[in-house]
Amino acid sequence: MFIEAEFTDKARFEDVSFGEKAWFDGADFASGAIFDGAHFAGSVRFIGAHFAEDSSFAGAQVYGQARFSGARFESGAILADVKFADQAWFDSVHFQKAVWLERAQFDRSAWFTEAQFGGNAWFDKTQFNAEASFPSAHFSGDAWFDQAQFGTRTYFDEAQFDGNARFDGTQFSGHASFSKAQFNRVSEFGPIVCLGRLSLAGAYFALPLTLEVAGRELLCARTRWESTALLRIRYAKVDLTDAVLSSPLAVNSHPAVFKSDGQTMDEHPLSSHAKTARVVSVSGVDAAHLVLTDTDLSECQFAGAFHLDQIRLEGRTAFAPVPKGFLRRQHHWPDHWSQRRTLAEEHHWRAQNAAQPPQLPGRPPPASLWRPGPHHEDPARTPDPEDVAAAYRQLRKAFEDGKNEPGAADFYYGEMEMRRRDKTSTPRAERGLLHGYWLLSGYGLRASRALVWLAIAMLTTILLLMGFGIPRHSPKQEATGTVPAGGGRVTFTLDKDDPQNPTTDRFTGKRFEKALNVTLNSVVFRSSGQDLTTAGTYIEMTSRLLEPALLALAVLAVRGRIKR
Repeated sequence: MFIEAEFTDKARFEDVSFGEKAWFDGADFASGAIFDGAHFAGSVRFIGAHFAEDSSFAGAQVYGQARFSGARFESGAILADVKFADQAWFDSVHFQKAVWLERAQFDRSAWFTEAQFGGNAWFDKTQFNAEASFPSAHFSGDAWFDQAQFGTRTYFDEAQFDGNARFDGTQFSGHASFSKAQFNRVSEFGPIVCLGRLSLAGAYFALPLTLEVAGRELLCARTRWESTALLRIRYAKVDLTDAVLSSPLAVNSHPAVFKSDGQTMDEHPLSSHAKTARVVSVSGVDAAHLVLTDTDLSECQFAGAFHLDQIRLEGRTAFAPVPKGFLRRQHHWPDHWSQRRTLAEEHHWRAQNAAQPPQLPGRPPPASLWRPGPHHEDPARTPDPEDVAAAYRQLRKAFEDGKNEPGAADFYYGEMEMRRRDKTSTPRAERGLLHGYWLLSGYGLRASRALVWLAIAMLTTILLLMGFGIPRHSPKQEATGTVPAGGGRVTFTLDKDDPQNPTTDRFTGKRFEKALNVTLNSVVFRSSGQDLTTAGTYIEMTSRLLEPALLALAVLAVRGRIKR
């Protein structure tokens, strides 16, 4: 053991084999040290050691625990190709100048808690097979983690990168956390493959950024972007809850496999997931700066977002569909919903309030049911119809401002549905009107429904006219007058019999033809000129009011789907 030993000349331990303990706690290497190729069979400790000149551990092999806690390297430090078979502690270590850890291998946990990197730090192709922890580490120069491989868990929480930080081709086999990390001069982050959750919660980016990630989940809750940012995502769920956007932020689904140094990155473990980026929340975000391109928003929570009417949705944007087929419920008519795009919040509210059959925990609900939300067990946290209607209204405006009125139609339908279901903010009379509007034409968006009602109204009119409206015979005019005895001018009085309902043979082909003629003229708001009974006159007046309105609703629905 060399505890508190002082080495005035350069300490040379190349290819030396150390036994059970190699302890250099508090040692002072005034001219640096060389441990290249050294073999440490047991634990090695440099706790509080001081290296005044360049020092090197290149190619060393450490089979016991390694502790460099509080060590100070005033000049360059080379730990390239070092193998650490057991746990390694570099907490509070201070590298005042450059440090090289390229191709180093850490078979068990490695801790760099509060480590200080005064110069550039190279971790290229370094392999961390277990946990790697860099919380509160400070990188004053550039930090290079190109093609590094991280194991089960990785922590860079509250780390500070004052220079460039490169993670080009980096692989994370588990979760990776950069919570509250500061990136002061980082303009490119990735491409990264993360098989777990990549957390940038509370992180800070000062410069324009391009971030490329293929992973399962990307957490950007409370992340702060001071400049423009482009997020190219594959496979991952993206959570932007309460993110702070000072400039435009674009989230794109990247179509091709990421490449690093010309080599295709290994995304095979993610291949069972959809490649499209899935944004799951923009709650609390100023959406005026947000651009989403080719994203899946079927699980996205919009409630609580600001300026949602100014969000830009480009490319193919997927929303949640309504349940398919028929839902059979006890003591109720089977439910069926016309297909449209919906918000996740509507699914959550309907699942909360609908009498759906119980679901097995841990399994997604079938396509015939509304999907419950994350707060299904806490109804107070599920958005109410008024909040969902507001989200629909703002998104509808965003589509309309983008000259995509057919795309806005589903959001208008959703807004009306939520208003009709809202028993708190929508008065009873208004809900009654909305219910009739929905029943007759699907809020002016279901042409088939309006046409069905038009056909029913026309058929009813025809039957009523045949039964009560068309007289038995066309009334004949009679002229009566008196001829003066001495001759002269004769005055005639014209009279017409009142139309009479037939007592037999009401439903004949001839009467059907007359009734059809009256009905078709009523649809286009014209009078047929046909002689009718008193009842028939009122039937015609009613049909001239209702049937043109139903035809107009059908035309309105078709126009709403094709207008540009």
